[in-house]
Amino acid sequence: MDNAIAPRMRVLMLSTSYPRDLTDWRGLFIRHLADALARAPSVVLSIWNPPGEFSPGATAIMLPDEIDWLGRLMAAGGVAHLMRRGGPRGALAPLKLLRLLSAVYRRHRDVDVYHINWLQCALPLPGNGKPALITVLGNDMKLLRVPMMKSLLRRIMRRRRVAICPNADWMEGPLRAAFGDVAQIRPVMFGIDPVWYAIDRAPSTAPRRWLAVTRLTLDKLGPLFAWSEPLFRGQDRELHLFGPMQETIAVPDWVHYHGAATPAQLATDWFPHAQGLITLSRHAEGRPQVMLEAMASGLPIIASDMPAHASMVVDGVTGALCTQRDGYASAIAALEVPQTNRGCGDAARAWAKREVGTWDDCAQRYTSIYRELLAASDRRG
Repeated sequence: MDNAIAPRMRVLMLSTSYPRDLTDWRGLFIRHLADALARAPSVVLSIWNPPGEFSPGATAIMLPDEIDWLGRLMAAGGVAHLMRRGGPRGALAPLKLLRLLSAVYRRHRDVDVYHINWLQCALPLPGNGKPALITVLGNDMKLLRVPMMKSLLRRIMRRRRVAICPNADWMEGPLRAAFGDVAQIRPVMFGIDPVWYAIDRAPSTAPRRWLAVTRLTLDKLGPLFAWSEPLFRGQDRELHLFGPMQETIAVPDWVHYHGAATPAQLATDWFPHAQGLITLSRHAEGRPQVMLEAMASGLPIIASDMPAHASMVVDGVTGALCTQRDGYASAIAALEVPQTNRGCGDAARAWAKREVGTWDDCAQRYTSIYRELLAASDRRG
C-alpha cells in the first residue's frame, strides 16, 4: 500500500481588508478565514493584506512600503469607500492597488493556488496558468458594471483554472452569466466563530431591547428610523444601534447609538439579552456576517426582503422578512411573545450550525476546491 503523504498546497491569499486585531470590525472575517486556513494541515499559507495580528501558521509577505500604503487605505475606509467619495484619491487608489498587486504576483512565484478576495484583485494575475479561487461579495457585483471590466476579467480567467466563490447563492446567476464558460461558479459560505454558538440567551423584557449592527450609510440603514420611531419612541422597548458612521447621518434622539462595537462587547453585553437583530438594509451584499453571528447566538432576525436576507431568514421560522412598515410592526410584536421568540431563535441557531458551521468548516470547503483546481490543472497541463 502506498502510504505517501500528499504534499501540502502552497496558497497565496490576497485581500485589501484586514483588522488590526480581534477588536477591529473591519475585515474581521478575513482574519478568521486566514486563521482557519493556517490551521488546515493540507495548506502552507502566505498572506498579503493590510497590517494586523497574523496567525503564527501563516507567512505575511508584504514589503514595508506596501504595509504603509495598505494601512493608510484601511484607515481611509478601503478602496470601495474612496471610489464612492470620488476625487483624485478615489481615482488613484485602485490604480495604485493594481500596481502593488502586479508586483506581488511577480515577486511571489512559489505558489500552487491563488486565493484572491474580491474580483479587482485578480486583474493583475500573471499569465503563469496557476489556478485561482476568487471570493466575491455583494460589492463586487457593482464592479461588473464598469465598462470593459467583464472582458478584462474573462481574459485573465481563460489562462488558468478558476473557481469564483460568492458567499451567497443569489450572486450565482449573474456570475454564471458573466463567467460560467471560463470559470466554475461555486458559492461558499463563510464560517462562524464558536463563541457565538456558546451564547446562552435570556432576553431582557424591561425594557425590550432590539439591536441593529451596521455601517451607518443611507442604504445600510434603509427605513430603520422611519419605521421604528412609532414603535420605540416613548414605548417600553429600545433600539440600540452599533456601527461606524460612514456617511453624515442624523441619529434620532430616541435611538441608543453606541458607535462601533467590538465582537466581544456584542457577544458579552448585548446579544445575550436582546429580543433580536434588525436589518432593513437596501445595500446589495452577500450574507452579512453579523446576521450569521446573531443567528448562531439564537437571535431571531427581522430583515428587509432582499435576496441576501432571504437566503438566510426563513419568514416565520427564523425571523421575519419585511417589505412594508405594517409588516415590520407586526414582526416586532410577534417576536416579543416569549415562546415565539425562543422558537425562532432556536431555529436560527440550528440553521447556522447545519448550513454554515465554523471557520474550520469554511476552510475545509475552500481546501476541497483548491484540490479540485489543482487536479484539473494537472490534467490540462
